[in-house]
Amino acid sequence: MIGRLTGLVIESAPGQLLLDVGGVGYEIEISLTTYAHILETQGLETLGLETKRPVTVHTHLVVRDDAHLLYGFASMGEREMFRTLIKVNGVGPRMALGILSGLDSASFARAVIGNDVKALTALPGVGKKTAERLIIEMRDKVDSFDVSGSDNPSTMTINVIEDAESALIGLGYRPQEAARAVSGVSDPAEDVESLIRQALKLLMQSRQ
Repeated sequence: MIGRLTGLVIESAPGQLLLDVGGVGYEIEISLTTYAHILETQGLETLGLETKRPVTVHTHLVVRDDAHLLYGFASMGEREMFRTLIKVNGVGPRMALGILSGLDSASFARAVIGNDVKALTALPGVGKKTAERLIIEMRDKVDSFDVSGSDNPSTMTINVIEDAESALIGLGYRPQEAARAVSGVSDPAEDVESLIRQALKLLMQSRQ
């Protein structure tokens, strides 16, 4: 089993990496969350040719009759979430990667804890039945992952977050953008208006 790789990115596209590890090129499928993390750590706007600094990804190997597929993640927590997702009935590796691309681990955990079917059905390929199954099967599992770097949010905090995300969606932002902006606020506010203002600032900065 290949558990971790460190090397230079020699080719890339959103969702995919070709990583040079000691002269061997590994094709790795990654979430958009991991892609964004690599861009940030490399100080790049887009990934092009070979990166200057080594990139480390935690990996999971899926063996099929017709292929060996390698999936990579920026953190062990994201990989563990992926591994738990693919155990849910009806969720395969590609859907799991799509879920983690649309919502980072912390946002996904909040959606599950808050029974937010709407946020989950906004993800590619996730219908209402799949969303309900995810909530049921993942509710007791998300607490075991370090997805937020802090204690699990209280009900009040979850409501504030949900209201802020709904407000941003009402302003025309995609659900994925709204969730990512809210989760990216470094000092979350206790009131909705302050959280919305901070999230809007991040969204505007990302579009400059």
